[in-house]
Amino acid sequence: MSKSPLRKDKTCLNCRYVVENRFCSNCGQENTDTRKTFYHLFIHFIEDLTHYENAFWKTIKNLLFKPSALTKEYLSGKRLSYLAPVRLYIFISFITFFLITVFPNKDSELLKIQETKAPTNTKQETKEEQELFNFGYASVKELDSIQKNAPESKKLSDFNYWINKKIQTIREHNTNKEILEKFVESFLHNLPKVLFVFMPFFAFFLWLFHNKKRWYYFDHGIFTLHYFSFLLLLFLILFLTNKFLSSFEKSGLISFILGLFNFIGFSWMVYYFFPAHHRFYGETRFVSFLKSSLLFIINFIIVLLIITIFAVYTFINLK
Repeated sequence: MSKSPLRKDKTCLNCRYVVENRFCSNCGQENTDTRKTFYHLFIHFIEDLTHYENAFWKTIKNLLFKPSALTKEYLSGKRLSYLAPVRLYIFISFITFFLITVFPNKDSELLKIQETKAPTNTKQETKEEQELFNFGYASVKELDSIQKNAPESKKLSDFNYWINKKIQTIREHNTNKEILEKFVESFLHNLPKVLFVFMPFFAFFLWLFHNKKRWYYFDHGIFTLHYFSFLLLLFLILFLTNKFLSSFEKSGLISFILGLFNFIGFSWMVYYFFPAHHRFYGETRFVSFLKSSLLFIINFIIVLLIITIFAVYTFINLK
């Protein structure tokens, strides 16, 4: 709850009613001083996102360990005790990709150190690495020369020429590791957009597979928001755990704990959809398993297709 001091004036700034206590009985606005310090603004921002103390942790606990519980509670009308689905997704998405951006890539840092200490070896390695991206041409200059002077039968089509020139340009300005690093950075930076675009399709397939009179598209949309929030949250937990354990000196025990934790996390990530589907839609286990399996396969294929297209787009836009 806000700790801002109350105004001495008892007239509500919003509706001009007389405020007897902390909140206006007419419009509900809190009668506190409108001038806030940075601390109060920050606290208000956090409180607004987390819907005050218990609601946040109650939402997170149900999201992680009780598949579909949040969706059923929300659609039954119990909404004040939990974070709203859209707010929950935005909050988790922001925190997840903010932390991914903030935490440096360990391999990237090591590469920079190695390049500083041994520039000669780095240049030699660069030539060897660039062979991995060699499509038959040594440089953009050679490609342009072939395209300009070679017989028509050996010239590339406009599309092939554009693709090859793009690849050669990237090769000439980046090492293999730099290409991979830039690709991963760009991919993760834009991944929230991909997930956001995919969610309506995920909800649409749920709508196709279930009773249209009993379930509205809105219901499937809420289920989808909670499911994707779960995926992002678990991904964030796995990411932070890997970063934390990787900071220790590598040993057999650390590697075992890390491997076990990742196995459990990713297994729960895959399995979660099946009990969530069964508990929310209330169908028999057999029917629910068939539908959820088919939905899982269909959406997995679509996700692969979207990620592939996005990966190509990301690569093309590398510099």
